[in-house]
Amino acid sequence: MENKIIECVPNFSEGRDMGIIKQITDVIESVEGVKLLDVDPGKDTNRTVVTFVGNPEAVSEAAFLSVKKASELIDMSKHHGAHPRMGATDVCPFVPVSGITMEETVSVAHKVGERIGGELGIPVYCYENAATRPERRNLASCRSGEYEGLRKKLDDPGWKPDFGPSEFNERSGATAVGARDFLVAFNVNLNTTSVRRANAIAYDVREKGRPARERNSVTGKILKDENGEIVMIPGSLKSVKAIGWYIEEYGIAQISMNLTNITITPVHIAFDEVCRKADARGIRVTGSELVGLIPLKSLLDAGRYFLAKQQRSSGVSDDELIRTAIRSMGMNDIHLFKPEEKIIEFVMSAKKDKLINMNLKAFMEETASDSPAPGGGSVSAYIGSLGVALGTMVANLSGHKRGWDDRWKEFSDWAEKGKAIQNSLLQMVDEDTMAFNRILDAFSLPKKSEGEKNLRDTAIQDATKNATLVPLKVMETAYDGFELISEMVEKGNPNSVSDAGVGALALRSCIRGAFLNVKINASGLKDKDFIKYVIARGEDIESRAIAAEEEILKRINAKIIV
Repeated sequence: MENKIIECVPNFSEGRDMGIIKQITDVIESVEGVKLLDVDPGKDTNRTVVTFVGNPEAVSEAAFLSVKKASELIDMSKHHGAHPRMGATDVCPFVPVSGITMEETVSVAHKVGERIGGELGIPVYCYENAATRPERRNLASCRSGEYEGLRKKLDDPGWKPDFGPSEFNERSGATAVGARDFLVAFNVNLNTTSVRRANAIAYDVREKGRPARERNSVTGKILKDENGEIVMIPGSLKSVKAIGWYIEEYGIAQISMNLTNITITPVHIAFDEVCRKADARGIRVTGSELVGLIPLKSLLDAGRYFLAKQQRSSGVSDDELIRTAIRSMGMNDIHLFKPEEKIIEFVMSAKKDKLINMNLKAFMEETASDSPAPGGGSVSAYIGSLGVALGTMVANLSGHKRGWDDRWKEFSDWAEKGKAIQNSLLQMVDEDTMAFNRILDAFSLPKKSEGEKNLRDTAIQDATKNATLVPLKVMETAYDGFELISEMVEKGNPNSVSDAGVGALALRSCIRGAFLNVKINASGLKDKDFIKYVIARGEDIESRAIAAEEEILKRINAKIIV
């Protein structure tokens, strides 16, 4: 199951006193489950942009605490800076990164905004996707008049805050809380030093485009409409801002782009479009540069895109998809692209603590040690992931079989399905061990008083239920792999039919092993209805898995002639 990750990028009206900035970032880092990614102070703007990520609950808490700390440390009545602002925490946008929808992100923004308004007495305006009124969607509208005009603005019923009081907070001002799409700063490198030519390409692709001119010439008079507004010829990419510039450090011109909604224009589409427009002007793209961080999904989608253009299966490992994306977009052209430093999920993950990041020998030895975990549940999930991996392998081999070139998409789709099941089962290797550790934690709770005993007993029951549901989920997920195995036995590369058979055997073992864990965990529960449900569900999956394996082996043995 994909973890929910959300980003928060608050802007604080202090960019000169590093002591104040440090106190604010300290409260952010004090929240478990939050990773501080960047702190960018500006002396002239007297403003600091902070970026942190984590699960929604942790990020919500860290955001609120940082706004609270800023309200204690920053006095807006004494603030001066070049950047527009209206509060000690000027803006606090939330951004969905992975596993979370925009609707859920808006809900997070509203809850944090409500806390800021109610608990801190700071007027809050919601903007962009979190806006409660169309006229508040644009941040510039919410911030109009800035801090100096805020008292008058609050007197206007039309500008009643979404949360918090309508009274002027002299010290803290007001805060804009929003939900917006992930913005990617992405530069494309050119084999030219000409800013004029780079700008021409930028105007070709950016959504705003370029001014229309008489006779559609470069030097013709700029055309205006009846209202005196400049008539624009739109560019080819939606949700893209772009400009051409020369980077003396690199000795090249670049197209500098802000991709303001990567669900509309992803990085790989932006890159390919710049390549096309540059080629039309006799210029070559030599590579690209990512500024800041990027969600994992963006590079996985890019890898799939470029493999599809080659008519190759995209049902490969995430690492291979990332390598394909990096190579295809020349992301090592200027600086070495390090996924562990540039991909948000990788920056956040504590890889050393995960079983799935061990090598085969280390996992085996950890299983054989006197530690009770990983145990049968984790091993069952891993066996299942290997079984599905064999089916995925057959799909990928089939897609590359000589004479089957016209079937590459068919097998790529199957490989993608297999990879998704593999990844889910692999995550459950750690999930099962974490579920077992949660039971141990519950048993270690104090039990001196009657109240403590009741709390401990409830915690044990809840943890045991969870530890029962995890292997049941392993069973359900692994069973889906039989469809892939069956299809590969029937239509895949006949030379790999035995591999598919081993995959079926592994899936059967995974499911039966996981069911043993369901039963032993359920035996410690008091909820009889729950026990009845999980056992019935498990028996159904187990019986169907045994039948599926027998059918697949029967077909395989009929194909193998000795």
